[in-house]
Amino acid sequence: MSCICLGPKRAGKTHLLKALQDPDSIDETSYSMPTIGTGIFRIFFPEKSSHADRHKPPPPPTTDAAAATPRAGKHLAKFIQVLEIGGSMAPLWRQSQYFEDVKKLIYVVDASNLCQISAAGVLFYSILTEPRLQKVRILLVLTKMDYSYRQMRNEALLMLQMSKLQKQIRQQVTIVEASAVTKVGLNSIYEWLQRP
Repeated sequence: MSCICLGPKRAGKTHLLKALQDPDSIDETSYSMPTIGTGIFRIFFPEKSSHADRHKPPPPPTTDAAAATPRAGKHLAKFIQVLEIGGSMAPLWRQSQYFEDVKKLIYVVDASNLCQISAAGVLFYSILTEPRLQKVRILLVLTKMDYSYRQMRNEALLMLQMSKLQKQIRQQVTIVEASAVTKVGLNSIYEWLQRP
């Protein structure tokens, strides 16, 4: 799998991936069970319309695997498959084959839970030091922004020591604030996923 999604337990990985897969399937009443093991999500990229940079809904799912591969020239892939690895499996992440052939990594942190951020930081640092992930593009997603107040973003980044960390690591880390419920940040995630 060329893209994996990691993060501590209850960070909102499944909820976020379900929202990317079908934005209308998630609302204030939606609930996701913690992932035990792994899950695979096929995320279709929305097509941009010419009206004020708005996105059309994703096309209906297709079983044609060729649709995922870029065609000649400037055409981009139509979808990407993301492997979600449950937070309860964190002790096994490095010991497994999950990191083989990974090109992109989404790391999800619950920004509304300041108590969890330190533990999320320790897991994130262990990922950044993994030799198999030294050339991987990383998306750090601060989720549940609909539950958190504005200052929590700054506190989360401070607790993760991101300004210091970005000077010391090889990987390119992009930071996005997102909410599966309000759909904030989903377009930025689609764009990041679609980049080669």
